[in-house]
Amino acid sequence: MGKVTMESIVEAVNDLPSLPHIVTRVIELSEDPDSTATDINNVLSQDQGMTAKVLRLANSAFYGFPRRIGTVTDATILLGFKTIRSIVMAASVSDILSQEMQGYVLTNGELWKHSQASALAARLIGKKVKYRNLDLAYTGALLHDIGKVILNNSMIEAYHEVIERVNQGDIPFIEAENLILGFNHAMVGAKVAEKWNLPTELVETIELHHDPIKSVINRELTSIVHLADAVCVSMGIGIGIDGLLYPISAGAVRLLGLNEFDIDCIISDLADFFSDQQSF
Repeated sequence: MGKVTMESIVEAVNDLPSLPHIVTRVIELSEDPDSTATDINNVLSQDQGMTAKVLRLANSAFYGFPRRIGTVTDATILLGFKTIRSIVMAASVSDILSQEMQGYVLTNGELWKHSQASALAARLIGKKVKYRNLDLAYTGALLHDIGKVILNNSMIEAYHEVIERVNQGDIPFIEAENLILGFNHAMVGAKVAEKWNLPTELVETIELHHDPIKSVINRELTSIVHLADAVCVSMGIGIGIDGLLYPISAGAVRLLGLNEFDIDCIISDLADFFSDQQSF
């Protein structure tokens, strides 16, 4: 098993579909102060499948509205432009993240489940620490493992070597990935985020979600996403082989001003929420 080359990574990233035109259009509209909920509705109504997914995600118990949201216009007015933007992003990547990832021992839908759970956890943690941009936290956590989609085929071949290294050396999975493949899923995920022209702080968050203290652009965001991911792993939500030895960064927990009790509370809130959720 040879190392993965940068060329092969770039090629695989280029093979990934670009973000759908509808998503880029919604992002543009959400940043234009003159646009309206109707403008967003008009764009999304071009794609019925996307509209259905957006409404399903918008109605998720997480947003806690007493009545069902029936139209994109309602969703945009009730939830706001930024939230709709993050939900549209989620709807657009759900198919990519729902594939089976044999290399990571994730069955169909498992990575999507973990990504969605992490995104909701990041919103919850963001609220708790009064982070100003919950939708950025949601999107960063949603996409944190997107690199696995690219590395999956290499992992199918390297799987046994990586596991052996984790068990022998008692090292975190991501370090074993580096040693055997020469790359890890976080670095590769950052390349995908660049391809999709996402903000640099999201690129960095995806790249450093296992090592948030190295973050220089937005350490708070990276720490929230790291903790959301780690909490979902500890709860056993959609985890494959990399659930082995996932250390929570004490620095990230400190930076967010949280303690063990707070983390227990977050886990119990999430457990309640997920048990209510049909989608999980």
